[in-house]
Order: sequence, then structure tokens, then C-alpha cells
Amino acid sequence: MQISVTRRAHFNAAHRLHNPGWSDEKNREVFGLCNNPHYHGHNYELEVRVTGDIDPETGMVVDLVWLAQLIREQVEDRFDHKNLNIELPEFQNLIPSAENIAVVIWQILRGHLPERFGLHVRLYETPRNFVDVG
Repeated sequence: MQISVTRRAHFNAAHRLHNPGWSDEKNREVFGLCNNPHYHGHNYELEVRVTGDIDPETGMVVDLVWLAQLIREQVEDRFDHKNLNIELPEFQNLIPSAENIAVVIWQILRGHLPERFGLHVRLYETPRNFVDVG
């Protein structure tokens, strides 16, 4: 039987939605206020769900202390209080939309999880807007 455990996390970050291949007018038209040349920020909420079998030796799917540390080191420390467009190499050529941020987080975490685990990431950009990956 597959069981899922979820860990919540939080980070604050600034970004700008801007396609350098478009005119300023088209960027403003498509991205609106999110195209502010001086950037804008969000208080992101993150849910990381790991799915797998219960280990009969521990009674757990995954050690939540280990998972919390992984999220803190690989996501929170990396993304918190950063300008994503400028400070994170992952977004040098990738628009930091909520969708792309969630995919990048999923890819980072997937690289640190054993293959036997399923992974699902939910990223809230606002309390009403969120993205699911995995």
C-alpha cells in the first residue's frame, strides 16, 4: 500500500515575469503588474508530498526530520529572500512563473530522493493561486 506524507515550508522571493524576446508593450499586455521592471514579491507556501511504502523497520515512509532538512537546505535557503531572476541561475533563461518555480523545485528535490519514492510539489503563490507538479 502506498502512503503519502507531506511537509509544508515557506519562503519569500521577488521576481518579474518578462519574456526578453517580446516588446515591452507585449510583456505588459501579457504579464500586467507582474512585469514590473522593479520586480514584485510573494510569500510562497510549499507543500512537498513523498509517497512510498511504509518501512517495516521504522514504521515510516520517510523520516520527516530528514525531509524537513532537505527542503530547508535545497529550497528555503536557496530561494528565501532572493530575487529569482537575478540570484538563481535556474532562472537566468527561464521565466520564474509559479509553474516554472514549482518545476525547478520538483527537479531539485527529485535529484535528492531515492527512486522508490513518488514526489509531488504544490506551490502557493497566493492563498488562491497554486501549482501542482508530479
